[in-house]
Amino acid sequence: GHDGMNLIAEIMETWHNYPSIHTKVLAASIRHPTHVLQCIQMGAHTATMPAKIFRQLMTHPLTDKGLEGFMRDWAEVEKAGNA
Repeated sequence: GHDGMNLIAEIMETWHNYPSIHTKVLAASIRHPTHVLQCIQMGAHTATMPAKIFRQLMTHPLTDKGLEGFMRDWAEVEKAGNA
């Protein structure tokens, strides 16, 4: 198979060499959240992906951990009557 991320990089490099061509690059067949980040870093204008991948973009273990800590701290503030 062909390396899709490499293909996007090649397309973006070629596109930047011809600034008079007014087009947008659509990254497709994305199968992992890191591919979305790579496409953004390469400059792709938009991307299509399964809903599962889109939902995965909105979660991160450190965000969940931080939110849990915030909620725990807020419960303590409310318990102390300072809310």
